[in-house]
Amino acid sequence: MSLNFTSRLLISAFLIVIDFIAVEAQERRLIKAGSEYNDYAYVYASEIFKEVAESGYESEELFQKLGNSYYFNADYAEAKKWYEKLLGLNKNPEDPIYLLRYAQTLKSVGNTTESEKMFNNFYKRVSDSTVGEIETDAEFYQSIIEKSSNRYTLEQLPINTEASEYGATAFGDKLFFTSSKEKFGPVKRIDKWTDRMFYNFYEAKITAEGELVDVQKYNDGLDGKFNESSIIFTKDGNTAYFTRNNNTPKIKRDKKVPMQNLKIYRASKIDGKWGNFVDLSINGETYSNAHPTLGPSERTLYFTSNMPGSFGETDIFTVEIRKDGSLSKPRNLGPIINTRGREAFPFVSSDGELYFSSDGHFGLGGYDVFYSDLKQNVLQIVNVGVPINTAYDDFAFSINNTTRKGYISSNRAEGKGLDDIYGFIENIPLKKAIYGTVNGQIIDVDTQEPIPNAKVELKNRENQLIASTESDEKGFYTAQVNRLYHQSLVVSKEDYEGADKFLERGSESQEANFSLKKDKVEITTGMDIAKIVDTKIYFDLNAYKIRPDAELELAKIIAIMKKNPSLKIKVRSHTDSRAEDPYNMALSERRAQETIKYMVTNGVSEDRLSGEGRGETELLNHCANNVVCSKKEHAVNRRSEFIIMN
Repeated sequence: MSLNFTSRLLISAFLIVIDFIAVEAQERRLIKAGSEYNDYAYVYASEIFKEVAESGYESEELFQKLGNSYYFNADYAEAKKWYEKLLGLNKNPEDPIYLLRYAQTLKSVGNTTESEKMFNNFYKRVSDSTVGEIETDAEFYQSIIEKSSNRYTLEQLPINTEASEYGATAFGDKLFFTSSKEKFGPVKRIDKWTDRMFYNFYEAKITAEGELVDVQKYNDGLDGKFNESSIIFTKDGNTAYFTRNNNTPKIKRDKKVPMQNLKIYRASKIDGKWGNFVDLSINGETYSNAHPTLGPSERTLYFTSNMPGSFGETDIFTVEIRKDGSLSKPRNLGPIINTRGREAFPFVSSDGELYFSSDGHFGLGGYDVFYSDLKQNVLQIVNVGVPINTAYDDFAFSINNTTRKGYISSNRAEGKGLDDIYGFIENIPLKKAIYGTVNGQIIDVDTQEPIPNAKVELKNRENQLIASTESDEKGFYTAQVNRLYHQSLVVSKEDYEGADKFLERGSESQEANFSLKKDKVEITTGMDIAKIVDTKIYFDLNAYKIRPDAELELAKIIAIMKKNPSLKIKVRSHTDSRAEDPYNMALSERRAQETIKYMVTNGVSEDRLSGEGRGETELLNHCANNVVCSKKEHAVNRRSEFIIMN
C-alpha cells in the first residue's frame, strides 16, 4: 500500500525539520569547541593500528593495542590473533597482564588446556613463585574451608533415636523430618533393599523457647507403604513435594526396574488432608528423582537425579513450575555444581542461595555441604566448613535467613545411630566470611576529570562475567568480590581504550583506580596528528634519513592520511642545539623533505604534503646552546611533527 500525497508531504517536512535541528545542534557544538572541524573530525586510533598491522609492520606496542581493542570489546577471536602475534615477538612481555588477557581469551574461545598453562605462567610472574595447578590443589581448597569455618554453634536434637533421622524442614511451629524408627501398629515392614524399617514422616512442635516436643508420626494422608522422605511445603501450606519409592504398578512397569528407584510426588491439601497425588512429569521408570526444594518465588523446583545427562552418580537439576502446575524440561545445573561424584539434598534460601551436599568437590570426607549464590552470573561454590562438615556424611542443610537458625543431618555420632539431626545457629554469615570489596575511581588520563557511567565488570579467570556495576557521576565505583578466588576488574567506556586489573585473592578490601585514554579523538587545524596515535619520529645526530624504528611510526601517520583523503599536513622537523644555527636550519629542512619523500613513496599524494624546517628554534627541553645535556636529552629534540592544515 502506497502513501498518499499528503502523507508523503508531511513526512518530507518532518525529515527537513529533523535535519535542521541536527545541523543547528552540530553548529552549536563547533562554536563551543572554538574551532572549525573538517570531514576528518573523528579518528579511532584502534582502526589506524589495524591498518598499520595489516600492511606488514610488527611491534609489541602495536600488537598490544590491537589485542586490547578487541579484548575490551569482547571480540576474543580477534584478540587471540593479535595477542598471539605479541607473544610471538616476546614470550615474556614486560607487563604480565598480557599473559592473563591471553589466558582469558584462550578460555573464551574454548582452548582450556592452553589457557591453564598461560594462567600459570602469568601467576608465576606476579607471585614470583612456582605454582602447580592454580586453584585446583588441596592446599587452596583447604584454605577456603579454613576461612569459611567456625561460624556455627551446633547441638544435637532430642528427636534423634537409635534409628535414622534426617532431612528436617521447619514450617510454622512444626519441624518435619524423616525417620526409620519403628512404625506405630502391630506390623513391622522392612525395606528388603536396606534391611531396615521404611522411612516415614514425623513431626515435632517447636515451642516459643525453641524446644522440640510432642514428637509423633505425621499421618495426614502422606503415609505410604514404602519409603517417604524430603518433604517441602509451599508458603501457603496447601502444596507439598516429597520423595517416595517408585510405586508405579508392576503391570505398567518393566519388571527389571527396581522399586528402589525414587520419584518426586506432589500433593494438595483437601479438607485438612493430603490428596490429589501427582507423579511429576520429570520422573522416569529407569532413574531416580529425589530431595525436592523450592526457590524463593516457588516457580522453580530443584532436585537430585541420576537421569540421562548427569555428570556423575547423581546431579542437581532444576525445573520451572508453570502457572498451570505443569513442568518445563529439567535443566542440569552444570559442571560448576555437579561433578563425577554425588551431588544431592539441595536447599535454596529465601535470598536465592543454594546449599547442597557433595562428595565430588574437595571436602573433609564423605558428603560435605557447599554453598553457591544463584543470583550471580557465574556460579562459584564454597565449602561451608566446620562444624557443619566433618569426615562423615553431612547433608540436608537448611537455614532461615531471618533467624539464622537451621538444621543439618549427619552420621557423625558414632554408636548413636545411623543419621542424626542437628540444630545450629549461624553466628557469622558466610558472605561476611568470604566476600570483600574493591573500590576506586575512573578518570580521563589527559583531563584528569572523572568518567561517569563507565562499565566495571568483575570476571573470573575463565573470563566469565560474575557481576557488573557502573561508576557514579564522580567516577567512583564499589564492587563485591569473592576474596577466595582470583578475579579481574575490566573497565570500559565508549570512545575510550579499556583497562583491567588483576585482583589477588585474600584481601577483605582493595582499591583499584583506572585512568582511561580516549580512543576516539577529535582533530582540528593546528593539531599535531602524531599525538593522536602517540607517535614520535626521531632522527640520528647529524642525519636526516628515516630510521627503521621511525618507519613503523610513520606507517600510523600514513594510515590516517589514507583514511582521511581530504586531510593535508605540514611536516615540521627539528634539530637539537648542537652545531651552528644555519647548519641546523638546513638539516631540519632536509629532514622534513626526507619525511615527505617517504610518505609519498608509501602512497600519500604529494599535493597533500608540505614541509618546513625549524632548526633548533623550538626545543622541547632546556638543552639550548652551551647547556650541558645528556645524549638522551638532546635526542628528544631531533624530531618531526605533522601539523593539520586548512
